[in-house]
Amino acid sequence: MAVHAANPHGASPIVTFLTIVAWYTSNIGVLLLNKYLLSSTGFHHPVFLTLCHMLACTAIGGGASLFRILPMKPVKSWQQFMKIAVLAVVFCLTVVLGNASLKFIPVSFNQAIGSTTPFFTAVLAYAMQGHREVPLTYYSLIPIMAGVVVASGGEPLFNIIGFTFCLTATALRALKSVLQSILMTDPSEKLDPMSLLLYMSATSVMLLVPMAAVVEPGAFGTAVRLIRASPHFGYWLLGNSALAYFVNLTNFLVTKYTSALTLQVLGNAKGVVAAAVSVAVFRNMVTAQGCGGYAITVAGVFMYSESKRRAKAAAASASANAKAEGEGNGSSGGGKNSNERETPVATATTTTGAAGDLYFRGPERA
Repeated sequence: MAVHAANPHGASPIVTFLTIVAWYTSNIGVLLLNKYLLSSTGFHHPVFLTLCHMLACTAIGGGASLFRILPMKPVKSWQQFMKIAVLAVVFCLTVVLGNASLKFIPVSFNQAIGSTTPFFTAVLAYAMQGHREVPLTYYSLIPIMAGVVVASGGEPLFNIIGFTFCLTATALRALKSVLQSILMTDPSEKLDPMSLLLYMSATSVMLLVPMAAVVEPGAFGTAVRLIRASPHFGYWLLGNSALAYFVNLTNFLVTKYTSALTLQVLGNAKGVVAAAVSVAVFRNMVTAQGCGGYAITVAGVFMYSESKRRAKAAAASASANAKAEGEGNGSSGGGKNSNERETPVATATTTTGAAGDLYFRGPERA
């Protein structure tokens, strides 16, 4: 019902529902297949796996653009390309480290750590942009991080390498959002999410080919050997790579058919669903402390989302009131004596106003 109410684009509730289901399925499917390929098949090469993802995103995105299914916005200048390249480097490292973490920790723990993205976003936005939030938003960061600490203490399969990789990937994901809001401020340079994904994926391929050759020199040979031994491995690898593109496509469509707030709520719930499904599939042990810690983090994330929503609503209301008051004074001031001193209109400002919130939801992790 909430989805239908927030749908400004006229898509039917059935189409919207099926799009959300496709988004959940592709997202959870990529996570589970990443974990399966990296921990259960003898293929331990996250850099090469990420290269496969980026090749698929480039090929499918390029084909969709070529056949005018999803027209691509052109890059207009070398400066704009360099901005995209910076984002691509951060995006690439985010995906590589996220995939690498799955070699060492369960998907459920990976999702718990990934839920701390709002913490890093708020900290980096303040450090890099001076962007301040309302107090409630900062208070919500406490349970977000506290929950991860609790969950880490109760995780039977805790691994410091996997934890560090995942936490770093989460921080880099937040860094990409902040960098995007800084670099893409020129309206003429802003790209739609699918065009940005295509450019970043193509740039990532150029980064990942030499990286895979240096860090994982035997990855291609291992993949060929596994495919020869079992063609099913090739099908899983190909399907996993294609899903990496559809994660971003369905994310784009859900945003289009619903709203940014609905997407955020659905994204928070998706992490919980992904964790539950992974436990059911891989049968990894969970503890009451681990579940409790994740619950605390998720509660903090919902608190964060709600505080952001209220702050934006308050800013919009204050802006509308100030505008109305200014227009009223302007229309009534025409009959005043020129010697009378006009009382200035105080304009309400907020650190979390719509003008200050420059965040643009780009592609999710592949």
